Amino acid sequence: MANIAYFEIPANDIDRAKKFYHSLLGWKIEPTKTSMDAAKVAMVQYQDVITGAPAEGTLSMGGMYKRQMAETIISYVMVDDLDKVLARVEKLGGRIIVPKMEIKNVGFTAIIQDTERNPLGIWKSEMK
Repeated sequence: MANIAYFEIPANDIDRAKKFYHSLLGWKIEPTKTSMDAAKVAMVQYQDVITGAPAEGTLSMGGMYKRQMAETIISYVMVDDLDKVLARVEKLGGRIIVPKMEIKNVGFTAIIQDTERNPLGIWKSEMK
């Protein structure tokens, strides 16, 4: 069964959002230590959101970044076969809005849009 493994929170004001989530839920939020492109990370002010101890195969964390457009929170569902899932998206009436890409030492990800125009991240972990 697919499980939520990662999420991203777009924010108009990073500091205000960090304070809100830390105060409300106790989440630790700090500048990312990811291997993503440094220029892109700086442009969107990407932050790591740590929600607790990781469950097997998940990161138990998320990200926060400077809002670029009208994004919403994106949850990432961990799957065993990303290519198989992506091959079915359009057949089921959805759309692939961010094609498969690799995040070094983490895995592969893509973002799809469901039939109701909601975004959903799909993630294949390298940790398994």
